[in-house]
Amino acid sequence: MAAVWQQVLAVDARYNAYRTPAFPQFRTQYIRRRSQLLRENAKAGHPPALRRQYLRLRGQLLGQRYGPLSEPGSSRAYSNSIVRSSRTTLDRMEDFEEDPRALGARGHRRSVSRGSYQLQAQMNRAVYEDRPPGSVVPTSAAEASRAMAGDTSLSENYAFAGMYHVFDQHVDEAVPRVRFANDDRHRLACCSLDGSISLCQLVPAPPTVLRVLRGHTRGVSDFAWSLSNDILVSTSLDATMRIWASEDGRCIREIPDPDGAELLCCTFQPVNNNLTVVGNAKHNVHVMNISTGKKVKGGSSKLTGRVLALSFDAPGRLLWAGDDRGSVFSFLFDMATGKLTKAKRLVVHEGSPVTSISARSWVSREARDPSLLINACLNKLLLYRVVDNEGTLQLKRSFPIEQSSHPVRSIFCPLMSFRQGACVVTGSEDMCVHFFDVERAAKAAVNKLQGHSAPVLDVSFNCDESLLASSDASGMVIVWRREQK
Repeated sequence: MAAVWQQVLAVDARYNAYRTPAFPQFRTQYIRRRSQLLRENAKAGHPPALRRQYLRLRGQLLGQRYGPLSEPGSSRAYSNSIVRSSRTTLDRMEDFEEDPRALGARGHRRSVSRGSYQLQAQMNRAVYEDRPPGSVVPTSAAEASRAMAGDTSLSENYAFAGMYHVFDQHVDEAVPRVRFANDDRHRLACCSLDGSISLCQLVPAPPTVLRVLRGHTRGVSDFAWSLSNDILVSTSLDATMRIWASEDGRCIREIPDPDGAELLCCTFQPVNNNLTVVGNAKHNVHVMNISTGKKVKGGSSKLTGRVLALSFDAPGRLLWAGDDRGSVFSFLFDMATGKLTKAKRLVVHEGSPVTSISARSWVSREARDPSLLINACLNKLLLYRVVDNEGTLQLKRSFPIEQSSHPVRSIFCPLMSFRQGACVVTGSEDMCVHFFDVERAAKAAVNKLQGHSAPVLDVSFNCDESLLASSDASGMVIVWRREQK
């Protein structure tokens, strides 16, 4: 019944702008503590009817204390959830409701449509233009969030106190991918071109390597955690993908690439983790059923080059794939069959490999703005706006980094700040980790972490952003600790 406590948190967040008007800094502390308490309470297993009753009473009490949020038809009624936490990211819980009728026979969540990208953008503009004088509503100007946080700087959120730990078990071979487990603060995995995957535990101190997964005969190019973190899927230059049990490190299944080609990237289908999409060196994308080890009928398509990057949107209906010739393709994904239908193609830059794609439904907490973050070998990090349901992309802005040859990756920060702005993090060939505020018109750089001695290839935040991991081309993985405020 996780959805109910998230609805309670959303109600609290909507009223948060009216609390302690003289001490706005207390609002952020309050909502964080409420989130923590609601998470703990959700584990108690209270009956669903009791949870719904609590949600109803909570809304009534807040309405009596602060007055109704809006009259029918008011623009403030559109703000139905400023804050939502998630198992992994805010996106997933925005697109799924935990309703028994929305669960498939195998327990997988089905996506719930939130309307078209174009319609959502129109609604955002209408809310901003039609707001009553003096009102606080969710907009890209972040007025509601600034009311909660006291109008402080986004850069305060991303100050780091230094290195928490350095892992060097893969030294001398590049670590192209590092990822924290979903909804987990202290479990980390990284893959190496030495052919292995390391599972690490950061707490209790000292941080340790729990186990090393061995079996691939060549370098591991990519891997992904399942939603429940019980399995990992990995792809390798040995033309196989492997399914691993994270609990004991055993290899559950080895699946050869249908084309016998080097496998370069992979991603789970976000709604149905029984399906994994892989990209190979023969320009093909394949949807694989990891239970049967077979390719899904109709789930294959050809790109113009070697497939280096894959990313789904949160509902799992759109898939983007990037290749080494500078193109990004969008595909419509059939939720029932796994069939792929090629929709759109964008040439980012002819001949410049697309090495990373990250999708996000909400860049700012204030207004839905479906976006794609792309690394290509252009010495730029690119932010695109998704303008329709077929995945058409429109360049929004770019940020200067050093990337001309290495497979550098970037991410959206998993949490959305109560402060104005939205942050992204990227590796770079200048051996630094860069933070950018995508909402800031000028001087977008927020922070830069220095400590690597080789190009930084990948970055990953844990679920509460207290730790950031980065990996480089020499095999070093650094875990950075965020400064405590």
